[in-house]
Amino acid sequence: MSTDIFPQNPGRQCTEEPPRKPRVAVVFGGRSSEHGISIVTAGAVLRAIDRTKYDVLPIGITTDGRWALTADEPDRMAISERRTPSVDQLAESTDGGVVLSVDPGNREVVYSEPGAVPKALGDVDVVFPVLHGPYGEDGTLQGMLELSGVPYVGSGVLASAVGQDKDYMKRVFISFGLPVGPYEVIRPREWEQDPSAARKKIIDFAGEHGWPLFVKPARAGSSIGITKVEDLSGLDEAIEEARSHDPKILVEALLRGREIECGVLEFEDGPRASVPAEIPPVSAHDFYDFEAKYIDSASGLVPAPLTDEQTAEVRRLAVAAFEAASCEGLVRADFFLTEDGGFVINEINTMPGFTPISMYPRMWQETGVDYPELVDRLIQAALRRPTGLR
Repeated sequence: MSTDIFPQNPGRQCTEEPPRKPRVAVVFGGRSSEHGISIVTAGAVLRAIDRTKYDVLPIGITTDGRWALTADEPDRMAISERRTPSVDQLAESTDGGVVLSVDPGNREVVYSEPGAVPKALGDVDVVFPVLHGPYGEDGTLQGMLELSGVPYVGSGVLASAVGQDKDYMKRVFISFGLPVGPYEVIRPREWEQDPSAARKKIIDFAGEHGWPLFVKPARAGSSIGITKVEDLSGLDEAIEEARSHDPKILVEALLRGREIECGVLEFEDGPRASVPAEIPPVSAHDFYDFEAKYIDSASGLVPAPLTDEQTAEVRRLAVAAFEAASCEGLVRADFFLTEDGGFVINEINTMPGFTPISMYPRMWQETGVDYPELVDRLIQAALRRPTGLR
């Protein structure tokens, strides 16, 4: 006698639902001075994501911190007439907000507007945060995603924080034996309590290492807020410019040499380095600043014209920096090849730009990983990693 609860029906065929595609939330914009470039990066990423493989949810963060639902329209996320876009221009509502649950058992995204019933937007499987600078690249967003239990592209809380704070970044590199140039730090309390003593500290540094100096925010990127100071007369103005972006500032000695960059990407068997690139001197700019990178479209040399030995060494150092800071996913490592033939690491960027002219994707293109594959590898690496301690 059959023990089936329901009799077999040979004429009925069971049909299975196709597996749901992983859903990627691309988060961009943010509260930092790099808000607009983050949106340009997001536009490039949205164009590259394979829509046959992933569902996509674009989420913009306004400059005042509101999470906004935006249209999936990458063409509107471009620099136009030397101006970068804003999330306020792209948001579907001026007051609606997107909320990601901090309950690790619930990955549902909810959208709400004042006076309306909240609308569920479905679960998110992985977040691709393309925010640059504070409140996005510095471990703050990564901490929120850890609490939510949602995998995300890029480095975790510690590495993101270290990668954002150039002071502690250099301290980590020094502790791992990586070559770092001379620098000095002026902390907020030093300047606020005794600006004369802080100024003397910088002047003494200049006496030891010479002018010009670079004065920059300790926790900003994309060359925003950086001033090349030729002599004492320009020092106070440079300090105020840097402090307008970050109360903690960094002073660096001029390193004479060539600017070399190298990309690191996490593969299944660990991090690998791309072919390096060189940033040639830009005649219209004192250094490779924000406008040279993004507005005037300065182009680097890919691959960099280096010897085989130099190429091998900078690739080794790039991976060593990635490992020293406990990075994940991706990093762009920036170096100086000094006049004596040695490499000095300047900094790492844990979420480098992905604009069409950005060096990171260009280096990997030359290495054999095109833009769509690069984006896919980053998403897949994030999906492989658990949140929490790892």
